[in-house]
Amino acid sequence: MYKQEIDAAKQHFASILEAQLGRIERMKQDEGFIDYQNLDKIIIGIVGGDGIGPYIANQAHRILAELLADKIKAGKVELRTIEGLTIENRIARMQAIPDDVLAELRQCHVVLKGPTTTPDQSTGMPNIESANVSMRREFDLFANIRPVRVAELNIDWMFFRENTEGEYALGSLGLNVTPDLAVDFKVTTTQGSRRIIRAAFEYAKLHGRKRVTIVTKANVVKTTDGKFLSIAKEIAKEYPDITCDDWYIDIMTAKLIDPSRRSEFEVMVMPNLYGDILTDEAAQIQGGVGTAGSANIGTQYAMFEAIHGSAPRMVAEGRAVYADPSSLIKASVMLLEHIGVNLEAERLQMALDICSQFECRVKLTGRSDGATNEAYTDYILETVALPDLRERYQQFLSRLQTK
Repeated sequence: MYKQEIDAAKQHFASILEAQLGRIERMKQDEGFIDYQNLDKIIIGIVGGDGIGPYIANQAHRILAELLADKIKAGKVELRTIEGLTIENRIARMQAIPDDVLAELRQCHVVLKGPTTTPDQSTGMPNIESANVSMRREFDLFANIRPVRVAELNIDWMFFRENTEGEYALGSLGLNVTPDLAVDFKVTTTQGSRRIIRAAFEYAKLHGRKRVTIVTKANVVKTTDGKFLSIAKEIAKEYPDITCDDWYIDIMTAKLIDPSRRSEFEVMVMPNLYGDILTDEAAQIQGGVGTAGSANIGTQYAMFEAIHGSAPRMVAEGRAVYADPSSLIKASVMLLEHIGVNLEAERLQMALDICSQFECRVKLTGRSDGATNEAYTDYILETVALPDLRERYQQFLSRLQTK
């Protein structure tokens, strides 16, 4: 009984194993990280995406053009707009990333990307893989890095989410064995786990952080999560000056909203799905997913994006011009840091904090009773240009400390 179905499932699973074993061999041949300082010109691709994506990407583009003006004029940096990564074009081509768009992306060193819509079969869309998942796999962007800072609550978190494995890597390869049985897959490799965990510890070491927290569900998901946790404990021994602890994902979601505990966390590292859940919760504490950016880092390529979706309802209701661009502006901070433009990145981060957490002279509501994203970006650019920006920023921090 069910022999034909089981044989087909075995064949399907075998093809997945072959692909993953091939990926492991490629990881073993890793060439190491690119040195942006040795490039004659850094090409930064700007991708609008779907829904509110083009609106907020335009504002981030304005900020990068302003902060990098001297380098652009000197031919050291190029901002290149890439069209075509839209849900309409992807469905028309039946590709997660159309071939011509992928070719353009490959010509860039880093990309700033607006949100893209993931096709949803329940709404009648075809079963096309997420553009994000596809891009992470195509460019081996193994580290998803998301900062969350709320000075008033003494929160300064950095999340390291594994980006190329877990449930998401094989999310479009699940199998309906019979009409009654559906199976999805989760993958964890030694190489994939080591590189994301080591990245978290290296970040902590470089930035003077004293604690790295491992988040899994290893008590239940014993094989894959168990591997991730055991590798983390092994790597932790190489960093004796850094405290390493581990939490299960369910209780970790509670501790992030525990006022007596949350400020103790500094750097957190976890498999893919848990990172997606936890960073959305963390962003909500900061002010919502619209305020949070993220970096997707590989050894030879990097992509920076918002963590929220394309918000098609805002577009349908004519509110896209009021969408908060903070997510992509925060992603722009991370992009600037990644390519070594640290002074400009620092000034942009200070301006973003002043405009969103301290001074707040221009308010966004997502509706016509608040500012447009263009007006908000004007506010940030005015703040970045202040000659006493650093002094003003320190004044705000001092006021918080005396509360």
